[in-house]
Amino acid sequence: MAEFLRLMENWDGYKPVNGMKFTEAQVQKTLDLITNKARHPNHLHEYLLREAITTTDFPALFGYVIEREVLARYGVAVADWKSYFRMKTLPNFNTVERHKVTGNDDRLPLVAEKGEYLVAEVSEGYYSYKLAKYGRQFDISWESVINDEMGAFEDTPERMANACIRTEAFNATSTYAMATGPHTSLFGAPIVDVADGANVTNLGVLPLTILNLEATLALMAMQVDANGEPISVMGKHLVVPPALEDTARQILTSTMKMWVESAGGAATPYPMTNVLPQKGLQLHVDPYLPVVDTSGNANTTWYVFGDPAQGAAMEFGYLRGHETPEICMKNSDKVSVGGGMISPMEGDFVSDNIFYRVRLVKGSVQLDPRFAYSQAHGRT
Repeated sequence: MAEFLRLMENWDGYKPVNGMKFTEAQVQKTLDLITNKARHPNHLHEYLLREAITTTDFPALFGYVIEREVLARYGVAVADWKSYFRMKTLPNFNTVERHKVTGNDDRLPLVAEKGEYLVAEVSEGYYSYKLAKYGRQFDISWESVINDEMGAFEDTPERMANACIRTEAFNATSTYAMATGPHTSLFGAPIVDVADGANVTNLGVLPLTILNLEATLALMAMQVDANGEPISVMGKHLVVPPALEDTARQILTSTMKMWVESAGGAATPYPMTNVLPQKGLQLHVDPYLPVVDTSGNANTTWYVFGDPAQGAAMEFGYLRGHETPEICMKNSDKVSVGGGMISPMEGDFVSDNIFYRVRLVKGSVQLDPRFAYSQAHGRT
């Protein structure tokens, strides 16, 4: 396995930068030179860059600085979808199984006097998935590095980081939603839990209102395991598309409920306090829901997930040791007339472009449907 990972790090023509060690002074000096912090005149800045590019350490330092900027931007982004996924790291690309044992935790049977203690029936099932590799080449023209007219240093790390963030967010949303609405591998009326074979109903058609959110939380709380034992699922995360954000915030922040009775009807007492703010529901607005879900109900479909600490409806995994995006640069395929190697910062033979590559390794799977509920309003 170690040899395989080293092979991954050293793809032909690429030089990894994440394993290199530089002092903070070296990094800062490189950053200052690239951004022309000293405000040198253009001709002097160009001369200093040309001189630096010919040095041994500058290409690696430049790549190291870019990777550090990418990871900084990547880390600042708020990936709140991780709150309702179970996050794991996996050792390799092989299929991993998440086993689920059913039985031996239901109510104990009555044992008669001198009666025999019966052996409990236990069954085992599993959910499975594996990691996949995602990536792309990014190129910077040699002229841009020299002149910095296009903001090559500022632009490239941001684009790399955004590509990784968007890839993760899209794949996370695609775990519980699909083009036709709620994902059929997680939601149904009913759906079969692939691990224990039980029928689970976790899909409705109610619009997002105070009453319907209360009803959905109650339905989740009434879920039972394969033996019919209550598991008291507590809805923790409310996930909505951008079109329902205001409605969801009104529901979760209103202190009172308003009731309207028909004219001439008998007066009926109703509780007036909205208790939903007391339940600790967390609101998540997923901008990728209307991107993944292209049905006519995308803007009226909403989801509730339980706390992954109690039980997970979904899992998202990274490759161990590769939990963040990785950047490497491509060696130049040019050589000097005298046969000597040329710095990667001089670009390739055909176009003088300087190439970087970003890689992200991840995967996801649907788990226990009892810890999720969707209301696809308008769905028939």
